[in-house]
Amino acid sequence: MGTMATNRRYGDGCAIATALDHVGERWALLIVRELLLGPKRFTDLQDGLPGAGPKILAQRLRELEGNGVVRRRTLPPPAGSQVYELTEWGARLDAVVVTLGRWGQGAPEPSGEHVGADSAMIKMRGLFRPRPDRPWTATYEVRLGRHRFTIRVVDGRLAEMSRGEPQGRPDTVIDTDPDTLDRVVGMDSTVLTGAIDDGRLTVTGDGRAGRRLFDAVRVEQGGGPDRATDSGTQGRIRATRPVS
Repeated sequence: MGTMATNRRYGDGCAIATALDHVGERWALLIVRELLLGPKRFTDLQDGLPGAGPKILAQRLRELEGNGVVRRRTLPPPAGSQVYELTEWGARLDAVVVTLGRWGQGAPEPSGEHVGADSAMIKMRGLFRPRPDRPWTATYEVRLGRHRFTIRVVDGRLAEMSRGEPQGRPDTVIDTDPDTLDRVVGMDSTVLTGAIDDGRLTVTGDGRAGRRLFDAVRVEQGGGPDRATDSGTQGRIRATRPVS
């Protein structure tokens, strides 16, 4: 296994330095972030990383592939397109990227820049806390503009979060944009209520399941779960007919 095609190696035997030799170049970890929820075509990676030009993106992908972090494969017919995906070793960066994101949330001067669809979903997944005291089972479709994601919760535990629509009919559909979802996730119920009232976020289908999902991704206040959600959003997230 090689290291990045660059002379900027640390020359340090520490495992941290070795890791940075493999994924420390600019855009490398963001490429990993974009692949955490499933494979992507080159054009999809460009869409998720608009700040990286095609030449730089192609170079980083070659380096990550050479380092055993990323691999290419061709989808079976009728698609037949080439996609990039994480190797088994590369997928072990999942917890690293999520933890780095949590650390970044505490930055003295938050970015305030646009947040991509995958970023918002990964934040949601990273904040999810099982609720054995309030178990529920539901399938969700999350619509972020043209992007679609599936969430499955089984007995109060996150069983799946992946790119693409659910195979069957979801219990609940959440429709918003990446920036709104990023702002709502982890915050108290008043932020969710405001997004619903403003029409920036809609929840259709099983309203109770929708409330429980947002409860599970709320940062605890004062050392305990935020109990305000049911009263704060009860009238905003309503049960409707099953979505089609």
